[in-house]
Amino acid sequence: MSSKIRQTDFANFKWIDVCRPSHHDLTVLAKEYDLDYYQVSDSLQAGHLPKFETQPNYHFLILRAYTASPEDRVTNINELSNKIAFFYNESKLITVHRAHFDFLEAVPTDCIHSVDLVLEIVRKMLESFVPPSELLSREIDEFEKTIFIKDHSKISLEDLYFLRAESRIAKKILQITQNTIHQMEVQERFKTSMQDVKDQLLYLILVYDEMTDDANSLLNTYLSINAQKSNDVMRLLTIFSAFFLPLTFVAGIYGMNFENMPELRQPIGYFVTLGCMLIIALVIYFWFRRKRII
Repeated sequence: MSSKIRQTDFANFKWIDVCRPSHHDLTVLAKEYDLDYYQVSDSLQAGHLPKFETQPNYHFLILRAYTASPEDRVTNINELSNKIAFFYNESKLITVHRAHFDFLEAVPTDCIHSVDLVLEIVRKMLESFVPPSELLSREIDEFEKTIFIKDHSKISLEDLYFLRAESRIAKKILQITQNTIHQMEVQERFKTSMQDVKDQLLYLILVYDEMTDDANSLLNTYLSINAQKSNDVMRLLTIFSAFFLPLTFVAGIYGMNFENMPELRQPIGYFVTLGCMLIIALVIYFWFRRKRII
């Protein structure tokens, strides 16, 4: 796909948004605005984690926004999110990203300072984690109802795994983002806006932390229920074995058909043997009842 470069002029600064840039595009920007080569390279790496660095003439920031679809089965950071790289100072803001972000099309046009726009974009990036958290919360509630109220056999272990993976990865991204945001230094007039971003970030971390714990609990509960079901089956088979093993032993002895077996010539030998087998079964039954096994 071809690159798209858009420039927006504000009252006190200009914003250059570069979407799906080629290496040549970034090389030109780096030369024109004196950007560090390694930081430009970082902005091209798809899986780069959030970071913040300060240069003599600008600040460099990388953050990640949630971009996965609800039906996606995500197992890593690249599948869950995409990044935006920021190069900003008093007179300009340059944003570099490969994925399309709708919120970049609706940024406020009354920003007075580039930091205002940076914080607004950061706020929108954090908001991208809100709808997935609500969806994951509903899915966890449905899993809980199915496991504890309905038929737990209808639960897919694969679905539980991906639910836990998604919440865990999102939590990790937000925690790294929190560390990055704490490294940022802003002027006194932006402290309130920055604190709002930090509060929103902390809230999202707590939400995803709770969902991760819930997902782990659901997975453990599901495995425990399945293990208990297997134990019940084994317990039932053991009880049957305890009843039939001695009875099979008696039947085996009298099935050997040796000539010198006096019991075979007794008129009531058959009924005596059945009675002994019944007594053995009753003794086993009452022993199990006494031990509260059945």
